[in-house]
Amino acid sequence: MTSTTTAAPQGASDEPMYRILLIEDDEGDALIVEELLHDTGLRFTLTTRTTLAEARAELAANPIDCILLDLHLPDVSGVNAVTAVREQAPHTAVIVLTGLSEDRAGTDAMAAGAQDYLVKGKVEADLLQRTLRYAVYRSQTERASAEAQAVRLRAEENARLERGLLPQPMLDTSTVKVTSRYLPGATMALLGGDFLDVVEGDDGLLHAVVGDVSGHGPDAAALGVCLRIAWRSLVLGGHRGNDLLHLMERILVAERDSQQLFATCTLLTLDQDSATATLHLAGHHQPLLTTAEGTRELDAAHGIALGIVPGIRSWPSTVIPLPASGALTLYTDGLTEGHNGTKAERLGVEGLLALIGDLPPTDPDAHIDLLIKETHALNAGRHSDDLAVLRLDWVSRPARL
Repeated sequence: MTSTTTAAPQGASDEPMYRILLIEDDEGDALIVEELLHDTGLRFTLTTRTTLAEARAELAANPIDCILLDLHLPDVSGVNAVTAVREQAPHTAVIVLTGLSEDRAGTDAMAAGAQDYLVKGKVEADLLQRTLRYAVYRSQTERASAEAQAVRLRAEENARLERGLLPQPMLDTSTVKVTSRYLPGATMALLGGDFLDVVEGDDGLLHAVVGDVSGHGPDAAALGVCLRIAWRSLVLGGHRGNDLLHLMERILVAERDSQQLFATCTLLTLDQDSATATLHLAGHHQPLLTTAEGTRELDAAHGIALGIVPGIRSWPSTVIPLPASGALTLYTDGLTEGHNGTKAERLGVEGLLALIGDLPPTDPDAHIDLLIKETHALNAGRHSDDLAVLRLDWVSRPARL
């Protein structure tokens, strides 16, 4: 027998509607349960299935708040029935219906995961109402607790990834102010593959990197962390330029789990004494230079992204003269690939520069936060990508004696 019944007593509009699945192969017992449910005064829909197989199909197709489960079905019996429905619907309340002679069946069923049990022949409407309400409340509490735990674990995982992708700059004597931001592209998503870092080498020069691993999610994030750590280690070990990029590419090829994954990055070496910045672009766009006259995109030679054609080693360098005071901004394309407001076009570098020109003068932290806020407002959620921004500000050093 399979059936569906709906009951919505008058005057009970504040009462929640309980979606109940009765798994019972005895028509007489099923009719008694239905009559008792009507006597409870609860608002409910009751669906009756006679086998575990039918119940599984119902649970897969429709949301259920509470399962009333007979322990003796044609295709399963005992605590195995409880285990089976709990596996199918782990966050749905389960109330077991036992016989008068089954002394341990109810407690065994609760040990197997049921919220409660009722003995057939001893159930009254008031008892059924209280038991069902409590079982549903308990299952909802357990679900909320499980979801909160999942959120906490995700936050901890994000924090671990963030520590890898956004390390503390290693600055000894440098007076350069470092400002960085990272935003994942999707809400509640794991951090993506963008990464950045700043290190002052033993040579007294400031070395910086901003990179972007193709794709999103844990694989891209893990590879981004790997490349960031590799970059820091290699820089501190004295590797520079093409040699550094070649070793990073070798690491990428060895660590990636798909040949489709590649990475773009910008390497920058800032020498305040000579007032120059040396750039290597591996499939990445040029940084922005901010001076008293405004902000512009630097003109620099481009090289191939890491992992596209391993071993080609095509990363030309560009030396840029710098003003006595200014700022360099390195960023990933999440800052420019969003829409530009009312038009169905991307913001792009030109739109970004126009936006920067309209921003009020302020300190680097507030400037980056405002810039990101404005680009997000223009995009209005139409495009979602990870975003990393690294800004380096310096002022004129006093002349050495």
